[in-house]
Formats: sequence, C-alpha cells, structure tokens
Amino acid sequence: MEFEHGLLALASLIYGGAGGVIFVQARRGTPPGWAAAALVGGGWMIHTLSLWLRWGRLDHGPFLNLHELLSSNVWSLVLILGILFWRLPTVRPAAAVAAPIVLVMIAWMLHADPRDTHLPPTYDTPWLYLHVGFGKVFMGLTLAAVGVSGVVLVRWFAWGRRRFATLPRDEALDELAYRCLAGALLFDTLMLIAGAVWAQDAWGRWWNWDPLEVWTLMTWLLLALTLHLRPAFNISPPVHAMWILLIFTSAFLTFFGVPFFSTRPHQGVV
Repeated sequence: MEFEHGLLALASLIYGGAGGVIFVQARRGTPPGWAAAALVGGGWMIHTLSLWLRWGRLDHGPFLNLHELLSSNVWSLVLILGILFWRLPTVRPAAAVAAPIVLVMIAWMLHADPRDTHLPPTYDTPWLYLHVGFGKVFMGLTLAAVGVSGVVLVRWFAWGRRRFATLPRDEALDELAYRCLAGALLFDTLMLIAGAVWAQDAWGRWWNWDPLEVWTLMTWLLLALTLHLRPAFNISPPVHAMWILLIFTSAFLTFFGVPFFSTRPHQGVV
C-alpha cells in the first residue's frame, strides 16, 4: 500500500514538472516539445502502475471514493489530452490552458483520503465499467474543448496574443472545440444510457433523480444546447468559448461535487 502511494506521489511530482515545462514554453511562445512529452509519458506510466496495484489489491476499479475518482480521472485526462496534442501538433501550445486544471486535480487528489474502499454487490457489473469509461472519455473531450477554446479567450489580452501567436486563428480553434464537444455529447449520452441500464439491473429502476443523476442531466442539456446555439445563431468564438467553460464547470461539479455530501457517487445507493 505504501509503495502504491509512493508511486502516485512520484507520478504527481513528474506531472508537476511537465506542467512547469509547458508553462515555460508557453511563456516563450513555443509549443511543448520532447521534454514535456517525456515527463508526461513517464508520469502517466508510473501512475498506471499505481492504479494497477490498487485495483489488484482491492479487486475493483478506482472509482468509489473521492481519492479514487480524482486519481482515475487525472489518469484518463492525461491520456486523452496526450493523444489529442500528439495527433494535432498545431494546437499543442493549448496544453498550457488545460494543464492548470489537471494540476489542481492532482493537488486535490493528494489531499483526499486514500483509504481502502469495498465494492458493493450492486456495483459488480460490466455496465458500471462501461458507464465509468464513457464518462471519462466525455470529461476528457470536454477538457480538450476547454483547452483549445480557452486560447481564444486568452487572446483577448496582449500577452495572450503574443504567447499563442503561432496557433491557428480563432475560427479554426473554435471549429476544433466544437468537434470535441460533439464527441463529448456522444459519450455523455452513452454514459447516461449505460448508467440507466446498470440502475435497472441493480435496483429495478432506470432513473431515481438522485443528486448526481440530476446534475448529469443538466450537463447533458447544457451541452446539447450549446451545440445547437453555435450553428443556429452563429455565435462568435469568444462567446462559444465561454459556453464551453460553463459546460466544463457543470461537468466538473457533477463528477467531483457530489462526494462533498455523499460517501458514494450515487448517494444512498448500496
């Protein structure tokens, strides 16, 4: 157990170093290079080993308490953002916008209670793993949209225009963010469907209006509304970027706000 936590602390330290390199390169107006990629990749592999050890020791996935939720989501966010910026080198400087969010989550994770958890019988189903997996892809694509569209907002300021001058123009970034949101809506929908099937199988009901279900529905409606507003009303890239930030805020509260008043992701569910 101590070795597992030591690995997580080491991975967090390496992630922090990668964030520092990304910020320095953004300040210089250059995209993240091999040093940042090596640090992110190394930290992610050590993080993977830590999660694997915890999973094997507890015999269930890391998604029951706040510590596990934060750790597994940091892992998936780093993976999804890493793939995006690897495949789209022209927008790599946008990593400097998304990185602070991930670093805040890492700091929060390190302060969360890492006590062992036990899987309730109703959680022992493949539908739960599908539900969680779809949710992580949804969150990753939403954060990717925040990172790309956030550049549009940062460019309002002179220092932002200097540091992100090499990125494509705002309209191109806005289009990429819109496509990320479209993918996020798909996986958010799949997450809701898988969750409903899991609930019906476990508790005999598709929907129960518990706090997490309500917040999830609100986020889905906000996401769908934003995807319709852009083509219907031709909203500008800065306005679209603010809508995307609002969606991410709602999603973040959905994923990590509920544990403040519930010991489980779904309050009262065993």
